[in-house]
Amino acid sequence: MDTWQLQEAKARLSELVKRTASQGPQEITLHGRPVAVVLSREDFERLTGNARSLVDFMRESPLYGLDELEFPRDRSPAREVAL
Repeated sequence: MDTWQLQEAKARLSELVKRTASQGPQEITLHGRPVAVVLSREDFERLTGNARSLVDFMRESPLYGLDELEFPRDRSPAREVAL
């Protein structure tokens, strides 16, 4: 991953974007500390595009909407009691 100082990234934004598309993520630093990473749209979509919320996942469950859902509890002791 190439590293760019913020000033340089601002001055050469077109080149930064082109390198992101052809070479992958580009890191931007401010005062020598990493502060941002520029990703191509393709990488961004790959990382975030298929993400579903937990609520959506639960709503797609075949159990969604059932009023009478019971989970029997195992009442056996978790361990033997020493007397």
